[in-house]
Amino acid sequence: MSCSPLHQEILNTKAKYTSWIKDKAKELGFMSCGISKAGFLEQEAPRLEDWLNKNRNGEMHYMENHFDKRLDPTLLVPGAKSVVSLLLNYYPEERQRDDSYKISKYAYGTDYHFVIKDKLKGFLEAIREHIGEVDGRAFVDSAPVLDKAWAAKSGLGWIGKNSNLLTKQVGSFYFIAELIIDLELEYDTPVTDHCGSCTAWIDACPTQAIVDPYVVDGSKCISYFTIELKNEIPDYAQDKMDDWMFGCDVCQDVCPWNRFSKPHNEPLFNPKPKLLEYSKQEWKELTQEVFSEIFKKSPVKRTKFSGLKRNIDFLENAADAD
Repeated sequence: MSCSPLHQEILNTKAKYTSWIKDKAKELGFMSCGISKAGFLEQEAPRLEDWLNKNRNGEMHYMENHFDKRLDPTLLVPGAKSVVSLLLNYYPEERQRDDSYKISKYAYGTDYHFVIKDKLKGFLEAIREHIGEVDGRAFVDSAPVLDKAWAAKSGLGWIGKNSNLLTKQVGSFYFIAELIIDLELEYDTPVTDHCGSCTAWIDACPTQAIVDPYVVDGSKCISYFTIELKNEIPDYAQDKMDDWMFGCDVCQDVCPWNRFSKPHNEPLFNPKPKLLEYSKQEWKELTQEVFSEIFKKSPVKRTKFSGLKRNIDFLENAADAD
């Protein structure tokens, strides 16, 4: 049965707008763009509820808020029709020296919230200039949006056993962001899981935070201890921190797909030289002044100087106890 001319015109318009949006995403420096129909994430609801009921969020109580909005973007953006998911590479060309306390690679440069929000703002403006009046909002890990679930639904990768989004021939060292807009577009489909029988992530996790395939107990994760936890790091973690003073990349570093990671081309993600050059001794002697210089506009500012010093002291005490 053939389409009516009007229906065909609508389909052609959707295809044209979808193609333009994906081309624009590449032009703005995003490595991938996938699109899903906005609606209730039925499969995620029981998983999220179970995860919260088991207190896997630790002291991250904000994750218990806005349960319904986390699962349905139309409650965040009234009239939303599409979720445009975007990936931005942050894999660095250079790494810290070996004899250093470690910082997660996502935090080497300028805080990604600033960098990506600016890109998304420009993206939304460009959509309005090209297409007309489009209502929507931009999200970067700062509102109740299940970004990995939407990216997977949009075909940008699959949720790996370490609970990160993984992409074939790319890996997982990228940020995920969304535009939720009231424009109907053509929608992508999920890709298949390519983790197979791999258990590298569970074998390598220093604190055994990955309690089951696809399930991370956030309250046991080194990233949680060094960033989110406001109280003292628990004693049982003393010999398990693996020299991480901010964040942790172990489950990504050991993932076979990350052999394909290529350096980013975003100058704002480049680190200050001292971040790469400092030894453990120099980090131990860190002052507030130098902290402010190295981590100006950095995600590390989230833990503040006092938090980073707490982490360094904990690592130093652990080394002394060995």
